[in-house]
Amino acid sequence: MRRALWLLILCALAVGLAWGLMRLGGAVEVRVADMEIVLSLPVLLILLVTLFLVLHLLIVGFRSLVNWPARLRARRAARRRNHGEMMLTRALVSLAAGSADAARSEVKRARQLLGDTPQLLLLTAEAERMAGREEAAAEAFQALAKREDARFIGLRGLLRQAMQRQDWPAAQALAKEAEAAHPGATWLREERALLAQRTQDWREALALASPATPRAPLALAAAGKEADAARAAELEKQAFQADPAFAPAALAHAARLAAAGNARRAKGVLEQGWAAAPHPQLAAAYLEGEAEPLARVKAAEALVHRNRTHAESRLLLARAALGAGLTGRARTELDALVASGEADARAYLLLVELEQAEQGDTTLARAAEARWLRAATTAKPEPRWRCGQCGKVHAAWAPVCDGCGTAGRVAWG
Repeated sequence: MRRALWLLILCALAVGLAWGLMRLGGAVEVRVADMEIVLSLPVLLILLVTLFLVLHLLIVGFRSLVNWPARLRARRAARRRNHGEMMLTRALVSLAAGSADAARSEVKRARQLLGDTPQLLLLTAEAERMAGREEAAAEAFQALAKREDARFIGLRGLLRQAMQRQDWPAAQALAKEAEAAHPGATWLREERALLAQRTQDWREALALASPATPRAPLALAAAGKEADAARAAELEKQAFQADPAFAPAALAHAARLAAAGNARRAKGVLEQGWAAAPHPQLAAAYLEGEAEPLARVKAAEALVHRNRTHAESRLLLARAALGAGLTGRARTELDALVASGEADARAYLLLVELEQAEQGDTTLARAAEARWLRAATTAKPEPRWRCGQCGKVHAAWAPVCDGCGTAGRVAWG
């Protein structure tokens, strides 16, 4: 209804304008040399409007004719783009489905239609990697790295390949380039930290470690490679403060303090470490200077006073008491340890020694020893420093397993 009203109004205006022009009257006289043309004003206005419309149509037609090749190319480009995007979608579906050959075929066709765009170069690299063609993938990543708008993506792919083939010098160079291309990237920081561990650059690994990464092993490993004694001592202290339960850090910090003449502080560090997580090596370092058996018992009591009922504390006290001839005290500790259900093979073997010390070579002693030996064979084994990657047992903690070369996997357990 509204459109009809507007159309009626426009028609009325047109009719009114035409009627006004007809009533306007007047004439226009044009003289050229001896030729004279006289036109009424309404006719002249109609001719001018008609001339304008004809010229406008001629100009529009000429422009359309001139631009026709460009429009034809644009339509062709649009068709190629639509077809290329369809190929791109198919390539993504093939990658998601794990069809490497199909993905490579679709990406190749899409590149023929769309050219080497960053998206297609990245898809090409991923499809080639899925197909096991690392060299072809590297070519795609290199092409990406040469583009200013996608340099970081290409460097990331090349860095990942270098780390997979354990080409550490190339990986370090690529990591520096990637850092320059995109400073502060979270992923790159994590990769650089991992790379620093693989190359045993412990100071770099410590500097790049995330808040969730245990810092004590990294700091202690860095101290082991530090030539400056003062800096090494600071790193050992940092490792101990980061995790007092990490026995190697407590041992290193205490040894450094003892070497500097601070024996009391060294013992305090060992006591703090034992309170956080008892470890046999802490006890060995704490009792190292005590030669008298009874003095070793007192020293052991001083060490374990903050977690007296821990399995390692009971085992240490029992061993010290047995060494001092206090067999009753040793049996009390060992019986309590066995009753707690936390005894391992060491406790049962110590009970064998206790039976020998108390009863000698008698039939009753041999029967008791056989019983404890059978229990030792079924008990859980004593904890060791063991590589979580290959399972190799180490005499002491090491930042890198010398069996498989894996960093950060040697743990107590």
